[in-house]
Amino acid sequence: LRSVLLLPVMVTAVISAALLLQTHSLQPGWGLSGSLAGLLIATGAVLVAAGLTLMVKTIALLARIGRGTLAPWDPTQNLVVVGPYRHVRNPMISGVLAVLLGESLILGSTAVLSWTGFFLLANLTYIPLVEEPGLARRFGDSYRLYKANVPRWWPRRKAWQPPAAPGENE
Repeated sequence: LRSVLLLPVMVTAVISAALLLQTHSLQPGWGLSGSLAGLLIATGAVLVAAGLTLMVKTIALLARIGRGTLAPWDPTQNLVVVGPYRHVRNPMISGVLAVLLGESLILGSTAVLSWTGFFLLANLTYIPLVEEPGLARRFGDSYRLYKANVPRWWPRRKAWQPPAAPGENE
């Protein structure tokens, strides 16, 4: 619970709300009128819903299969390569980015949109330089095989099927 409250909720709700309060940059539908504003708000709502769904699924998989959390202080004990992880290596970040982008569309906030860009840039740096080398050290060849077959950011169309472990099909 602590890692969920401290990480995704902090990034998607607390920081976004603080930016809105500080900058007063709230213009629902980006200040556009009529159906264009409605389209932006509806698109934002779809992105938020999809992002939240992806975040919840990811958190559940990390707890159930990974036997850990998304937090660096409580990492998973097992490599998770099921569900959305069969399509993309960072579904949690994809979910968070979808929520942030959706919020910026709904609220018409340049501050939240800028925060989304900063969050993306931070992860474009952190994941390949820190997270992935740590996963390679912890999970060895299993992670390297996974990394070679599943893209970091752009989802595979067809889910990757990890090879069966020796003795699994006997």
